[in-house]
Amino acid sequence: MSIQTQGNTLTFASIDGDAGLKAALAMTRPDIIDTVSDSGMKGRGGAGFPTALKWNFAGSEKGDVKFIICNADEGEPGTFKDRVILSEFPDLVFAGMTIAARAVGATMGIVYLRGEYTYLRSHLNAVIKRRRAAGLLGDDVGGVKGFDFDIIVGLGAGAYVCGEETALIESLEGFRGEPRNRPPFPVVAGFRYAPTVVNNVETLASAACIFAKGIDWFKSFGTDRSSGFKLFSVSGDCAKPGVYEFPFGITVAELLKEVGGEAAKAVQIGGASGTCVPQAQFARRMAFEDIPTGGSVIVFGPQRDMLAVAENFLDFFVDESCGQCTPCRVGNARMLAAAEQLKRGTCSAEHLADMRELSATMQVASKCGLGQTSSNAFMSILEHFGDEIIGRPVQAESARS
Repeated sequence: MSIQTQGNTLTFASIDGDAGLKAALAMTRPDIIDTVSDSGMKGRGGAGFPTALKWNFAGSEKGDVKFIICNADEGEPGTFKDRVILSEFPDLVFAGMTIAARAVGATMGIVYLRGEYTYLRSHLNAVIKRRRAAGLLGDDVGGVKGFDFDIIVGLGAGAYVCGEETALIESLEGFRGEPRNRPPFPVVAGFRYAPTVVNNVETLASAACIFAKGIDWFKSFGTDRSSGFKLFSVSGDCAKPGVYEFPFGITVAELLKEVGGEAAKAVQIGGASGTCVPQAQFARRMAFEDIPTGGSVIVFGPQRDMLAVAENFLDFFVDESCGQCTPCRVGNARMLAAAEQLKRGTCSAEHLADMRELSATMQVASKCGLGQTSSNAFMSILEHFGDEIIGRPVQAESARS
């Protein structure tokens, strides 16, 4: 597996995050937030919420106790770029967390590390210990009198739904990982019901880069509405899977050429909850204004059975739904049953119409992003590959048993 950009080295490798932290500590809190705002950076976890807006909300809340949480759950199928960042560039992440803490007035940071990444815990704790010794964590961080901030690492338990920020917070507090009702949002009442900023690993690392290299440098990458560069986890039917860095706005076709996947008939962008893009749409761009993504790119070659792909995703969501809300708990099971009926050739056009209506209901009525997006792949695969899915020969009973 390769880790590369068009110049074969990730930009993160060339950035001194602590230089960015030093620059940020010389600013006022409003100026820190304004810098992030002027950069145009949006969250790298997939939702694309403006980072500065989230920091400003939390910073505006009153209270002596506030938290910065680094979402390192990375449970989206096909996503593994945060693992690389934490392994190779943890100082950038911790510098970004410290900058965020200065901006909002937080005193404690927590890295929520997915259970499957337990092996990284000792590595991260060693880096944290080194940063404490260097005066970059603890009391009077960076020599700034009264700025006290420290970081600890907490472990998740392998639940996909804990990638959602309120379920993550519930898990950190020792409860079952289930999404909370919102409002209030975490920036108002998050961890221990104190104002809390939850940012993705890549978002925090990118924040440190902005302060180290400047707004103009960051905005020289990407598009007007999607500034900066992005890390992509590329897997599937391609010659060179791995972690790649590209500016926002790269087309699907351009990415496929870089990774040796030109023969693909489809690409799943954004993981199991993302969108299936057919070959006819490979000119589309990966950016918030076209195809938003947290970074997962799964390549499907000409030989792939797209119904099997959809069924696999739906089976995953049935297993990972927390079961708290009916649209997600029941909806995903009904979607999976419809996929199985399509495989047997027994799904009617009327039932498929019902599934499309169910998908629309799930998108507006589910409590969190899991149920709101879990039907995306199935619906987009039906839309673009219906000719190879609908109308399959009815399987004999003996073949089904």
